[in-house]
Amino acid sequence: MPRPKRCRNVAFDPAHRFFKPQGVPMSDLDCLDLGLDELEALRIADLLGISQTEGAHMMNVSQPTFNRILSSARSKVADSLVNAHALRIESTQGHVAVSNGRDAARGGRRSCRRSGT
Repeated sequence: MPRPKRCRNVAFDPAHRFFKPQGVPMSDLDCLDLGLDELEALRIADLLGISQTEGAHMMNVSQPTFNRILSSARSKVADSLVNAHALRIESTQGHVAVSNGRDAARGGRRSCRRSGT
């Protein structure tokens, strides 16, 4: 049995959780799921321009884990844009703790939402 995922701090909870190409009916689209932690990694690295080391500290993960999360997120967003897929931001993940920006910036820990436990 694999080790449980470490609780990941997320300081951004988006109001909109679904994006799709304009003018294409949903019935004609494939959908990709983007995790809340993946969106946070994109926000930290690409929007805020923060280094992976500092971003990893903010999310309470190791730098290699942050890099894997970021690579996965970039791949999903690129696939969505290039191949006209809908993109859904997952709202429930058992290993993510949504906190305000000040706590996450200090590497503060919040209790994780655990699904099914």
